[in-house]
Amino acid sequence: MTTTTTTNPTPLWALGDYHAVATELIAPLGPRLVEATGVGAGQHVLDVAAGTGNAALPAARTGADVVASDITQRLLDIGRSAAEAEGLDLDWRADDAQALPYDDGEFDAAISCVGVMFAPRHQEAADELTRVVRPGGTIGLLSWTPQGFIGRMFATMKPFAPAPTPGAQPPPLWGDEEHVRGLLGDRVTDVVARREPLPVDRFRSPEEFRDFFKATYGPTIAVYRSLADDPARTAELDAALVDLGATHDLGDGRMEWEYLLLTARRA
Repeated sequence: MTTTTTTNPTPLWALGDYHAVATELIAPLGPRLVEATGVGAGQHVLDVAAGTGNAALPAARTGADVVASDITQRLLDIGRSAAEAEGLDLDWRADDAQALPYDDGEFDAAISCVGVMFAPRHQEAADELTRVVRPGGTIGLLSWTPQGFIGRMFATMKPFAPAPTPGAQPPPLWGDEEHVRGLLGDRVTDVVARREPLPVDRFRSPEEFRDFFKATYGPTIAVYRSLADDPARTAELDAALVDLGATHDLGDGRMEWEYLLLTARRA
């Protein structure tokens, strides 16, 4: 995952256990993105902010030639190990989504699964994403919506979090279709965007949801660490996240997390 700062960025997504989030909660998202983007054998594909390979691995399974790019080396190392265990050959690169070291039009497709949305400067990341795709190539993005559960979680944590880096934009804006259309501009055509739900039944209670994210999810861990000397505010955040989980519980621990799936053709 790309981080929310470009100065010493690695620690945020190296905190906790993001691989547990990727495998226990959002595993279906990568294959869904690959399917929607039409990635297939013989294509040269870049997965931007690939994390541990949620989309890169299923892209490689199609026979595509995949570069998995992420700013956090620890996540790349986990993904590489998973790929080797499966006999998949991917190129794992430590890159910044806002300054990709690839040639113009180098790739047939660029994809990102809840990854590039965490680059702090959205326009820079979008410019790089489109630049590296050849004319006629495909761009595929899957991002949490502001209205969905993860978007609401970021809104819940915001009052407790340190001030963002100057110029940084909220990650869930990538889940707003008009925002993404504005970022990509006239460099793309044939835009198709749809909101879809991710069923989640991992948590038996709102408290279990909160504690899982406190232990595994870098942005949540970082907010709690910023409150380490303020037990009252920590308790407030504990309660706020439990309330959030309770309001999105559909019964028997079932939840639905909304995302925006957007595909486009490079003009």
